[in-house]
Amino acid sequence: MKRFAARYVYTLTSEAPLKDAFVEVDDDGTVLRVGVCPDPAKEDNFIEGAIVPGFVNAHCHIELSYMWKLFRKGTGMAGFIDQINALRDTCPPEEKKMAISSWMKVLWDRGVSAMADISNCADSFAIKASSPLYTRTFLEVFGTEPEDCGQVMSSVRKLQEEARSFGLDAAPTPHACYTMSPQLLTASSADALKEGFLSFHSEETPQEEEMMLTGTGVMADNRRAAGMSLPPVTGTSSLRYFLDRLAEIHPAPFAEHILLVHEVCMDREGMDAVKAELPGGFVALCPLSNLFIHNMLPPVEEMSRAGLRLCIGTDSLSSNDDLNPVAEIFCLQQHFPSIPLGRMLGWACRGGAEFLGKEDVLGTLEEGKRPGVVVIDNLGPDGLLTASSNSRRLV
Repeated sequence: MKRFAARYVYTLTSEAPLKDAFVEVDDDGTVLRVGVCPDPAKEDNFIEGAIVPGFVNAHCHIELSYMWKLFRKGTGMAGFIDQINALRDTCPPEEKKMAISSWMKVLWDRGVSAMADISNCADSFAIKASSPLYTRTFLEVFGTEPEDCGQVMSSVRKLQEEARSFGLDAAPTPHACYTMSPQLLTASSADALKEGFLSFHSEETPQEEEMMLTGTGVMADNRRAAGMSLPPVTGTSSLRYFLDRLAEIHPAPFAEHILLVHEVCMDREGMDAVKAELPGGFVALCPLSNLFIHNMLPPVEEMSRAGLRLCIGTDSLSSNDDLNPVAEIFCLQQHFPSIPLGRMLGWACRGGAEFLGKEDVLGTLEEGKRPGVVVIDNLGPDGLLTASSNSRRLV
C-alpha cells in the first residue's frame, strides 16, 4: 500500500478539493481510501501541491510529434493547412517513431492515463500498444470528391484491421466538413457510430464558418486552388451541417459518444442543438492550439453555463508548443478566471474518461478505481495554478 498526502486532494466527485488530505492506493494503483489527514504534520513527505486523478487527453495527434517547433504561429486555418501539407512527409519513418515514443512517455510521466488519439497512418500503433497509457484511436479520413468515397472507406477499414491487430480500440472517424464530401462524411460517421465513438473537428475557425455559410473566403479559396470540391453551401453553421449529415444515418437523438473538437465559433443555437440532439455529445477544448493557429478561444463560460459536457485535449505538436494538460488548464484559468479550478480539472480528468466510456476506472479518485495518482506542484498561495505549475505521476 502507498499513501500520499497533500495540501489539496481533488477527488473530482465534486468541484471543491479536500484540504490537508490523503489518498491510499494498493500496489496495482487501485484506490483504497481518500480522506482528511488527522494531523498533516505527521504525514510522511507531505506535498505542498494538489493531488488529482490521472488526466485524459481528449484530443491528440501523437503521430505528428515530429513536427514540433516547425510551424509558424498565427497563420489562420488556411495557412496552417498549407504548412501541414508541405511538412507532412519530410521526416524519415524511424525519426517519426522516435518522436512518437518520446512524447508518449512524456504524457505518461506527466500523469496522462488515457487519450483519444487521431491517426492517419499506422506509425503510432506499435508504440501505443506497448504503452501503459490507454488510447482509443480515431482513424481520420479525408476526401473531397464524391466518387472517391468507396475507395477511401475501403482503405481506412484496412487500416482499422491493422490497428486492431495490435490490440487497439480503433475505428474510422470523419475529419471536418471542409475536407470531406457529403458522402464521405456520412459513410465515415456511420462506421464511427457503429463502433459507438466518433470524433469530429467542428467550428474551429471563422474561415471554416465563412466557407460553409457563403462558399467564400480564404479557406474556400485555398480549397479551390488545391483543386478540391467544396462542401455544399448550406447557409448554416458547419456544426448544423454535420448534424444534418448524421441524420442521414439515423434520426436524432444520438446516444453514441460524439466528440466535437474545438468549437471556437459555437453559438447559443449550436449549444442548444448539441443538448437536444447529442445526449452522448462532448466538446473537447484545445485552447493553446486555438491560440497558436488563429488567436481565438471557444466561448467556454457560455458552454459551461449551458451544461455542455467538456473535456480537454492538447491537439498536436504541429499546433502546440507542448503536450501538457496543466498548461491547457492554466490557459483556461487565465482567460476564464470565474470558472473554479476544480471544474476545469474535472474536464481534464472525468470529462475525458466519460467520453471514452472509461469512467468506471478513470476520472475520479474513488475507492475501487485505478485512475492514476498525479501531483500538480508550484501552486499559488490561493491554490490556483501558476505559470510554473506542472504535473508528475505518483502512481
